[in-house]
Amino acid sequence: MANLLTFSLVQTALHWEDKAANLAMLRKKIMDINERTEIVVLPEMFSTGFSMQPGKLAETMDDETVKWMKDLAAEKKVALTGSLIIGENDAYYNRLLWVLPNGQTGYYNKRHLFAFAGEDNHYTAGNQRLIAQAKGWKINLQVCYDLRFPVWARQQTTETPEYDVLIYVANWPQRRSHAWKTLLMARAIENQCYVIGVNRVGEDGNGIYHSGDTMVIDPLGEILYQVADEEAVHTISLDKDRLTEIREKFPFWKDGDSFIIEQNRQS
Repeated sequence: MANLLTFSLVQTALHWEDKAANLAMLRKKIMDINERTEIVVLPEMFSTGFSMQPGKLAETMDDETVKWMKDLAAEKKVALTGSLIIGENDAYYNRLLWVLPNGQTGYYNKRHLFAFAGEDNHYTAGNQRLIAQAKGWKINLQVCYDLRFPVWARQQTTETPEYDVLIYVANWPQRRSHAWKTLLMARAIENQCYVIGVNRVGEDGNGIYHSGDTMVIDPLGEILYQVADEEAVHTISLDKDRLTEIREKFPFWKDGDSFIIEQNRQS
C-alpha cells in the first residue's frame, strides 16, 4: 500500500573490529528476513563497532563494505542504511550510507562527534544533512550522538514539514539508556514525525555494555516497538495517513520558530 513504508531494524551484537565476521553475520540476518520489507536499518559502525582506530579500519567508497551494501541491497531489493568508517581526502568520517537497490548511494557524515570518547580526535565532522526519499516519504538520517542536539534535527518552518521519519543509528551504551529513550521520544514529539532508533547490543572491545533499546515512536511520542538486551530483527510498517491525520489535528509544527541551518542539503 502506498501509504505504508516498511522497515526492518537490526539490533545485534558486533564483532569487535572484525569486518569479515560482521558482514557475514549481518548478511545472514538480512537474508533471513521473510516479511516483505523496503528499508533495512543497521547500527552505527556496523562493520567494526565504535572504534577509534580509523587508520587501521577505514575504507574508501570503492572498497569492500560499500560494495557489500550495494550487492545486498540489489539482491534483497531493499534500501540499506547504516554507518561505517570511511577515509577520504586525508580525513576519516563516521559516514552513514543510504544505498538503493539500483546502486544509487547517498551519504551523511556524522555532525556531532562524541568528544567524551575522543571521536573528535580521530574523525572529521560533517556539515550537511541527508534527507532521503522513498515512496513519497522523506527520511532524515542521523547518527547516535546527533540525538542530543535538537536543532540539527528540527523541522524548519515551511509550508509543509521537512521530513516524515527521523532515523538514528547508534552504538549508545546502556549506562545512558535513559537519555537515549527520552530523547528519541522528544525528537518525535517536537518534530511531529516517526522516529526510529537502531542501537547495538552486547559488550564492545572496550568492555562497554550496550542494551540496545531499539525503538520506533509515533508522532505523538507513543512507543510502537522497543526491545532491550537481546539480538532482534524486527519488521514494522509506518502509516503515512496516520502521520497526516496527527499533523492536521494538531498542527503545532506551524507555530515553530523560523530559522536556517547553514548547510548544504543532499537528497
